Amino acid sequence: MITVEGLEKNFGGFYAVDGASLSIAEGSITGLIGPNGAGKTTLFNVIAGVLKPSNGRVTMQGEDITGLPPHELFHKGLLRTFQIAHEFESMSCRENLMMVPGAQSGETLWNTWFGRKRIANEERALRAKADEVLEFLTVEHLADHKAGQISGGQKKLLELGRTMMVDAKIVFLDEVGAGVNRTLLNTIGDAILRLNKERNYTFVVIEHDMDFIGRICDPVICMAEGKVLAEGTLDEIKANEQVIEAYLGTGLKNKTKENA
Repeated sequence: MITVEGLEKNFGGFYAVDGASLSIAEGSITGLIGPNGAGKTTLFNVIAGVLKPSNGRVTMQGEDITGLPPHELFHKGLLRTFQIAHEFESMSCRENLMMVPGAQSGETLWNTWFGRKRIANEERALRAKADEVLEFLTVEHLADHKAGQISGGQKKLLELGRTMMVDAKIVFLDEVGAGVNRTLLNTIGDAILRLNKERNYTFVVIEHDMDFIGRICDPVICMAEGKVLAEGTLDEIKANEQVIEAYLGTGLKNKTKENA
């Protein structure tokens, strides 16, 4: 689905992403882990078009998408969420979902005058789809609640719901579990697994909760200092000497020497 080759992003003399290369298989749920400052979110931002790369290449299903803006990637089926949810606070949860699809008839002045029937039909279909999405996520009871008044975990579910309002192919989830209680995190995990199995969504997930990563992700990729350190199952990653050193500052070999 996605191939990243020698990707770099520097800010002055600092390389937040430093020659990272990786592949995301279609239909997978890939976990992206690493210590704070490893470059994970910057990598997401470059792939998703929020930031222009300093060097390197990104392809999606063989098509070069390097540096394309987010709105073009959106129409290609590449979407991302953020650590802090970006909802329209004064609108209902249903309305937040109905806003997502592009090129709606009601967005043009001509149609507001002469295409009211078409707009009404379109809005009925969008409302039905939004209600279906809310039911899928088990938050249909929040349909008429203001999005700014729901909990942080519910906002993360709403962000996931936005990806369901269009034909998403790959979704990048940035710390979906941050500030979310365990019950809601399990609900989010269930929704991701269902979308993957039932609708063939491909996911890439940044997360620090290793239990959550272990439950839904395979493979897992670990980054540190802007580079990809290792890839494999979570157990393989946990046992990797470089990964241990990146997280703890010391590896198993060094610990053995100290103990001796």
